[in-house]
Amino acid sequence: MSMFRIASPSPEALVVASRQSWRWLFGRMIGHPRLDLGRSVQQTAQLAGMESSEWAAVEAGYVPADPGRLRSMAAAIEISWESMATLVLICREGWES
Repeated sequence: MSMFRIASPSPEALVVASRQSWRWLFGRMIGHPRLDLGRSVQQTAQLAGMESSEWAAVEAGYVPADPGRLRSMAAAIEISWESMATLVLICREGWES
């Protein structure tokens, strides 16, 4: 029988992994309403006043820091500001540095 030793990740690595997970969740929660509306990334980004690469980055896990950007994104995917604010609150660890 062989024994394997599994190294525990460092606390810093766990923080990074947690932050990435919350960012990924935020991106997924932004992507679902867009898909439900049948809109492309390009169409939705244009409605939000963004570049399509910026919208794609959000869906991939980048979290925008500007509340104005979050408001325009909410409007583009036809969700209320309250719903967007709740989503940000749920995923808030994605913004923490």
